[in-house]
Amino acid sequence: MEILPMESIKDFFNSISYGQLFRIAILMLSGVLIIRTIRFFMDRTFFKKSNLQNKMLISKLVNYSGFLILFIIILSELGIKLSALLGAAGIIGIAVGVASQKSLGNIISGFFMVTEKSFEIGDVITVGDKTGTVYSVELLSIMLKTFDNLLIRIPNETLISTDVINITRFPIRRMDLYLRVAYDSDLSLVKEVLQTVAKCNVNCLDEPNPFILIKTFEESGIGIQYGIWFEKTNYVETRNTIVQDVLAGFKSAGIVIPYPHITVTNPLPVSEQESP
Repeated sequence: MEILPMESIKDFFNSISYGQLFRIAILMLSGVLIIRTIRFFMDRTFFKKSNLQNKMLISKLVNYSGFLILFIIILSELGIKLSALLGAAGIIGIAVGVASQKSLGNIISGFFMVTEKSFEIGDVITVGDKTGTVYSVELLSIMLKTFDNLLIRIPNETLISTDVINITRFPIRRMDLYLRVAYDSDLSLVKEVLQTVAKCNVNCLDEPNPFILIKTFEESGIGIQYGIWFEKTNYVETRNTIVQDVLAGFKSAGIVIPYPHITVTNPLPVSEQESP
């Protein structure tokens, strides 16, 4: 690849006339004004019936496309042919091509994602081992804001190839607790206590009914799955209060929550020998 000497670069900039600079300035101002006008009319028409996610994605697409066209027009005004510029790119062109291929895959994946409408901005989702609120939707990726105030970028291709769990898709959701009671517990009493806990907790919904499943026989007790329904916005408060209420209810009813423990015994007497 031939590299232009510094003299040629200086000659190129020196050859730019004041008239060209003036026309470039007019082009830039006009281009920015046109792009903003297009976005303004889209806000007043198309975006009124669109959700925030589609609005952000299409708005960025208009921006990128508009500024790309403006850049090509400015190059033409300077007398630079785009075909010659691309032909002289050489190794840079190969690198850009590889990056563009990856970017194009992310853009296509993004449009599939928008079409499916599996989540929107503000939803809480889990992607792999990452959970957070959808903060923004970009052309190439989405941004997740975690509960400890971190920002995570996830490429669109990852979203297409990975299971995405939308935790807050529906107005209500179920919280499952996995409990364990002693083998000598009265299971009818256990179910009665759990029903009462759900009925008395202000965050628990009456419908659907609480889910109680006597699930497994474990080494130290009987495993029980306990699910209660609540409004999706009350997760932390519901989680804290329901755990406290279950513990208090079990204690009041004399229901034992077993836990693994080790008892060390010494079956043989140990005699202390006197040292010589």
